[in-house]
Amino acid sequence: MTATIALVDDDRNILTSVSIALQAEGFVTRLYSDGETALKALVDNPPDLAIFDIKMPRMDGLELLRRLRERQATPVIFLTSKDDELDEALGLAMGADDYIAKPFSQRLLIARIRAILRRTELVQAGPAGAAEVAAGELVRGRLAMDTARHRVTWNGKPVTLTVTEFLILETLAQRPGIVKTRNQLMDAAYQDDIYVDDRTIDSHIKRVRRKFRQCDPEFDAIETLYGAGYRFSEE
Repeated sequence: MTATIALVDDDRNILTSVSIALQAEGFVTRLYSDGETALKALVDNPPDLAIFDIKMPRMDGLELLRRLRERQATPVIFLTSKDDELDEALGLAMGADDYIAKPFSQRLLIARIRAILRRTELVQAGPAGAAEVAAGELVRGRLAMDTARHRVTWNGKPVTLTVTEFLILETLAQRPGIVKTRNQLMDAAYQDDIYVDDRTIDSHIKRVRRKFRQCDPEFDAIETLYGAGYRFSEE
């Protein structure tokens, strides 16, 4: 099935050039020049993946992502200004799956898109051969993860995670009590030799904790082992 990519950028030249490159790779593209117009379209008809510029008039990419995340977990790649670490940190903290600094290589962008789409397929397929998973479900105490439907609950309450967040949590929950290094979590969530730094994983972990604490203020199942990594606590 052909993947649909939504592009949101107020720069018409970027919209046109990226759209042509993606269509040449077999993707279907939908183009939006501002966040307000894009939000309704993305909610009404979610794409397989979306690419947001951050600095846009009317509604910037950060606000667009915030509002979108209230409704769905569509994978999102941010386009940021070169070396603008604040944009990157905010985007990851709000639930973006990846970011690319402008100016960027279209080949790199396409590689990142394909990597995230493959991660989406991995989440939907579930971990093959895992003995603990029955009918696509992973249960750890109050945590339940339905890998086939990309659904997560804590104490029966739904928690909406992005694809990247889901893969990180799944990696931790598969072996409770076992410490996973940041590199191991990177390998689980990012493939195809895509480099991310420690801050990226830390930002995703903070975002996951924040989401769980919205339904349970006492949530503490993800533990930090300073200098070592993270683990899912055994209850």
